[in-house]
Amino acid sequence: MPQSPTTITDEIGIALGNLADAAAAPFTPTLRLGVTGLSRAGKTIFITSLIHNLLTGGRLPGFAAMTEGRFIGARLAEHPDAGVPRFAYEQHLAALTGKAPHWPESTRRISQLRLTLKFQSRRWVSGMFGPTVLNLDIVDYPGEWLLDLPLLSLNYAEWSAQALALAKRPQVRPEAERFLNELTASDPFAESSDADAERLATAFTEYLRLSREDGRAMSTLPPGRFLMPGDLEGSPALTFAPLPTPGGPVRSSSLYAMLERRYEAYKAIVVRPFFRDHFARLDRQIVLVDTLRALNAGPAAVADLETALTDILGCFRQGDNNVLTRLVARRIDRILFAATKADHIHSSSHDRLEAVMNRLVAGAARKARFAGAETKSMAIAAVRATRESVIEDGGVKHEVIVGTPEAGETLDGVRYDGRTEIALFPGDLPDNPEALFEDGRAGALKFLRFMPPQRLDKNAEGNVVLPHIRFDRALDYLIGDWLK
Repeated sequence: MPQSPTTITDEIGIALGNLADAAAAPFTPTLRLGVTGLSRAGKTIFITSLIHNLLTGGRLPGFAAMTEGRFIGARLAEHPDAGVPRFAYEQHLAALTGKAPHWPESTRRISQLRLTLKFQSRRWVSGMFGPTVLNLDIVDYPGEWLLDLPLLSLNYAEWSAQALALAKRPQVRPEAERFLNELTASDPFAESSDADAERLATAFTEYLRLSREDGRAMSTLPPGRFLMPGDLEGSPALTFAPLPTPGGPVRSSSLYAMLERRYEAYKAIVVRPFFRDHFARLDRQIVLVDTLRALNAGPAAVADLETALTDILGCFRQGDNNVLTRLVARRIDRILFAATKADHIHSSSHDRLEAVMNRLVAGAARKARFAGAETKSMAIAAVRATRESVIEDGGVKHEVIVGTPEAGETLDGVRYDGRTEIALFPGDLPDNPEALFEDGRAGALKFLRFMPPQRLDKNAEGNVVLPHIRFDRALDYLIGDWLK
């Protein structure tokens, strides 16, 4: 039987955490925004852009509070949770805007940051008392951790059956071959030993790593902490692997029983605390998805991404919120699915990229809406790395994007050095997104990764302006209703 993702103790802890949040700032409302995404989706870039644009009054024509002149400003504030690392905003901004701009390091741990926003409310009662203040808590966590949440509803036998079925798929067989060979050489009923557990776990971790590389871009492969172990590296809780389900009872001293205990320890030590202490206390959520990377890898990766997003959304505590329910049982009442790197294709394909995103999350979005949550899909670029142009070839005009491919990117036999700017026609996405699922066209597409912009404008106050695509609309959807 599937296990419940939370225990009674968990629910009490979640309620106490929500009450503590309310008591810490009784007169200033707090909105907790979760930002996550699967591998290389641009979480750090999104948060850095969000903070910078709010602090400096960026160019956000689609952000209603700012265009209506009601947004007064924002400031960085001390976060009340001293046990969680602060999001390194200043370092990440320096990476994007320094003398040699480069993308900041990827998210490898949970972090958070609080912004205090001041605005003039349009509501008659609120407006009578002057400006209104809102605390915006931004919670950043690796997408690999998000993939672990479905494990809370699976026992070891159920997870093993799923994991082994995925490892035996033809499209990942080369990556999984070593692990499957180690599995064949193992006896689940034999006396347990740390050496056997480590041998299986090492081969399984290698398979997970190889499957996430660009050529495969597989998403539905937890445990996520195997690739980001941190302080738990080498611990028993991160030293297990799936085994075939035995046909009968097993001895407690067997290899199977040992790995089953370690799997349960992983959930208890790693997954459940993350869900209870952070994930279950969110009000809004944005899920960033590198859809173009999956399209590069082919139809198998696209289908795998669809499954991953559906599984992830099944773990969200979705539903409508009100003042009373937020005190004890927060629910995520708005979810934004953002297809990132819209700047890697021409604007003529942006609506098509949104259509692909809508197709990927169609099933999960229906369930979220049934639970009372709003959902929306967008194609965005939190920091735009390219610009658009038109080139003429033989009297024919072509719409292209212009930018500097990252070092190591290749196209048509050309390997780029990270310094050469090019004009590129990246190809068109199909009008009907079903074509990417039905006829395998995804494998025929090729999108490059680009360096961040090397020259940036400044506003009248001397602050760097970060160019973007539809980022203002995303921000308005996520927090705009709280600034009315």
